[in-house]
Amino acid sequence: MKLNTARPAEVYHNAAGALLFIAGVIIILGIITAEALYPGYSTLQNMISDLGATMPPHSVIVEPSATIFNLTMIISGLCMIVSSGLIHRAFGTASVTATLVLSGTGVLGVGVFPGNYGNIHAIFALLAFFFGGLAAMMSYKVVSSPFRYFSLALGAIALGDLLLYYILGQGSPFAILSMGGLERWIAYPVVLWITGFGGYLMGHAQAGAEDIL
Repeated sequence: MKLNTARPAEVYHNAAGALLFIAGVIIILGIITAEALYPGYSTLQNMISDLGATMPPHSVIVEPSATIFNLTMIISGLCMIVSSGLIHRAFGTASVTATLVLSGTGVLGVGVFPGNYGNIHAIFALLAFFFGGLAAMMSYKVVSSPFRYFSLALGAIALGDLLLYYILGQGSPFAILSMGGLERWIAYPVVLWITGFGGYLMGHAQAGAEDIL
């Protein structure tokens, strides 16, 4: 009789993957919902974080979009932070763990400190963007092809857009998309990677479990 006994590493893969997949799905659907309920919202002109609150001195908070967006960021950030601990138990790769936990902390902070908090919000947003892109690139150490190359590409797009904006400002080739589009080309590659990485880990756990059936 064959026993279906999951090994600890596979349990960590499955749990971490599920949390990351949940985070990615919640971010996408939460943003879509908040945008749909925000009168006059423009993905071209508005920053993503405007859904929670616009920057001072004349901050605007629109409900229920603000509550939806902030809760989305808080829940997703917590999922990412917890998953990073599980990923460390599974792989023990410090660069992946550190970048993912810092990105998750940034996402959490974006929800706890919306745009009306000014510089505090901006710092957490930068953490989420920069370390999210870096985490995607670092994950090449623990994933196999072809997802390894997709991860590198998505991380490079996010970091490239971010760095070009900080170096060139409106001279960045992404500036043609205005601030709303430019920011989405930083954020969405990371969100896509988070969702894909979650699916990869769950699939990896399943493959491992089948090996011991």
